[in-house]
This record gives sequence, C-alpha cells and structure tokens, in this order.
Amino acid sequence: MSIAATEKDLLDEFELLGNDWEARYEHIISMGKDMPPLRDEEKKEEFLIKGCQSRVWLLSEFRNGKVFFKADSDAAIPKGIVAMMVRLLSGNTPDEIVNAPLNVVNSIGLKEHLSPTRANGLVSMIKQMKLDALAYKAKV
Repeated sequence: MSIAATEKDLLDEFELLGNDWEARYEHIISMGKDMPPLRDEEKKEEFLIKGCQSRVWLLSEFRNGKVFFKADSDAAIPKGIVAMMVRLLSGNTPDEIVNAPLNVVNSIGLKEHLSPTRANGLVSMIKQMKLDALAYKAKV
C-alpha cells in the first residue's frame, strides 16, 4: 500500500475518534500493542533512536527494492507512535520514504498533543527512518 493510501487510512481512523484525545491515545497505544515485539537480541544500543525520552529501537531492512522497518519501545505511547510510523513507511521504496511529506502527523494533530520531549522523539523517529531509506537509496 502506498504511503498516501496508508495516510488516508490513518486519517479516516482518527477522524472516527473525533477530537477525543483520550480515545486517540488509546488508538495509538493499541497500534503499539498490535506490533510484534523485537527479540531481546535486536534491542541493541545501536538501534536506539537518539532524542527519544523513552527507549525506542528501530531496525530496517532492504528487500526487493523496498525498505521494511520494525521497532519496539519500553513505553506504551512511544511504541504506538513508532508502530504508526512503521505502518506508514514500511514496504515502500527509499525514494517514496525520503520524499514522503508525512502530512498525517500534522493532520491528526499529533505533534500539538505530545509533550515537547515526545514531539522531539517523533521527529527523531521520522529522521532516522528517512536516513535509513537514504542510505539504502545510495547503495542502489
């Protein structure tokens, strides 16, 4: 599924919840619960995203011209946020990931409803995912 199509699905899901941010946080947390956890041996220091208050691990893999991400966190909301980003970007080409405007983050109002440290963590997640995609693009 394209990034734009996944963004539309996410927007539709959040619109169904209205402006009830408790419900929206519950939805974000449920996305994290649905994401398969990383194995203990994958939770290495080198995979930690710098700039996140909580520990968030992000791994990427390049297969058949597409980038696949998997992630985990030791905190519920960051795990949900990274799960949303994995859902959004995983399985796309490096170019699609690098050039994705990621309008959904602003459209659902996520940044405005995060603490400054979590908002910085979100920016760090996006930056790392785009850097990974850029690195794979350079190898092609």
